[in-house]
Amino acid sequence: MEIIRVFNNNVVLAKRGDGVVILTGRGLGFKAHPGQRIDNAKVTRTFVPSDGRDPDHLAELLSEIPPEVIHLVTDAMTAVGLAEQCETQPTLVMALADHVAYALRRAHDGTSVAYPLQAEVRSLYVREYTLGERLLAELNRHLGGALPEEEAVAFAMHLVNAGFSTGDLSYTYKMTGVIQQILSIVEQTYGITIDQHSVNVGRFITHLRYLFVRISQNRQLVDEPAPIVASIRQAYSDAAACAWKIAAVIELRLNAGLTDDEVAYLTLHVARVAADVS
Repeated sequence: MEIIRVFNNNVVLAKRGDGVVILTGRGLGFKAHPGQRIDNAKVTRTFVPSDGRDPDHLAELLSEIPPEVIHLVTDAMTAVGLAEQCETQPTLVMALADHVAYALRRAHDGTSVAYPLQAEVRSLYVREYTLGERLLAELNRHLGGALPEEEAVAFAMHLVNAGFSTGDLSYTYKMTGVIQQILSIVEQTYGITIDQHSVNVGRFITHLRYLFVRISQNRQLVDEPAPIVASIRQAYSDAAACAWKIAAVIELRLNAGLTDDEVAYLTLHVARVAADVS
């Protein structure tokens, strides 16, 4: 590997084969210059920019985070089974490390922060919240318990946000509120109480999350044959009416109208959720 750009003593941009990677390691960039061969012994972490992210911008942001915090976070991620994300999702590493740096500063100053939607995060994002708890425990194992338990919620939201290309948590918080509103619409339409831990509700939430990803990427489903869409509406007329209410809310909240195909799949999920408690 050859150095392309030096950001500071600990972060450089390098050429690896036909691609570009971000390398971190104490002293890696000290007195280094473009074109110089990388001393692999000094490399602590290798990040591969993805999703069209600008590697220069990512490297610059990483260079502003204390290297010991990056090392702490990447080690913790690896310990809880997120080793692949460490390499392929530098934005996630950066978001978590930046968050931990500020959380440690707050802990040192004796201040606390209340995270919104804590109950919703625990209920809607079970996998991410579990990982968030494990991350917190692993970090605190090295920090002497410096971080409060509420940080598991923030870690979970960063993990959820990693599936989007928005770069901050605002879209993820909005998505969480929209999912809660959608579940309320189903409950009100059918006069039922939804068990958010049931299999079909879990599948519905997962479908909604991927739907929001498709909306954010302008890649909604459009290829389903028209007769299939029509047959779904006919077979599940009540669920279809509920799905159109949901589509209207999504358009209002996310400024995106849904295709007929997306509404058809919403119809199927609504029907399954309603069948659970009927």
